[in-house]
Amino acid sequence: MAAPPAPEDLVRACRAAGITDRRVLAAVRATPRAGFVPTGHVALAYRDEPVPIAHGQVTTQPSLSARMIEGLGLRGTEHVLEVGTGLGFQTALLARLAADVVSIEMWPDLSEQARRNLDRERIAHVELRVGDGSCGVPDRAPYDAVVVSAAFPHVPPPLVEQLRSGGRLVQPIGPGGEEEVVAFERTGTGLTRRQVLTWARFVRLHGRHGFPP
Repeated sequence: MAAPPAPEDLVRACRAAGITDRRVLAAVRATPRAGFVPTGHVALAYRDEPVPIAHGQVTTQPSLSARMIEGLGLRGTEHVLEVGTGLGFQTALLARLAADVVSIEMWPDLSEQARRNLDRERIAHVELRVGDGSCGVPDRAPYDAVVVSAAFPHVPPPLVEQLRSGGRLVQPIGPGGEEEVVAFERTGTGLTRRQVLTWARFVRLHGRHGFPP
């Protein structure tokens, strides 16, 4: 009889997608995605694919989350901003890899569900906010790393301003539908593109510095 699906299936998918950072792979292995998807989609939890959630949103494909996090180059001491909490799976990965995470979500019910999911899995050092992610969370800045889980043709200026010099930012760049996922670094002259990590499809980033609501 075949073994039931498990986090190790996602680890294999991440390796197949080219993720090599051992800390990222260990975080995927330690985080049961079944605790971060809607009840009706638990059977899909250990497939490397997005899962639909409320408000026309979807969770990020696990190997894509791993790729974006790998692009941040986290070492364990970072103060991280995540734009787009969803149901908290990527937030949990970040929390295992950084010192602390501030995550902002525009939908209060999704943020509340993420909080329950994170609490159930005993994920600490996470502060959840509800609001306009395109504005960041200025009262907790500066950040060592920022990850944006929605697409816009450029990085919103507030997110650049809230990233410390030398910090990394990963965001899908495009109109929503098919994007370059780009790793940037903030330098003395502003934000510098360092690497295109992959191509992917993302929902749009809405807000004051994104697409109109």
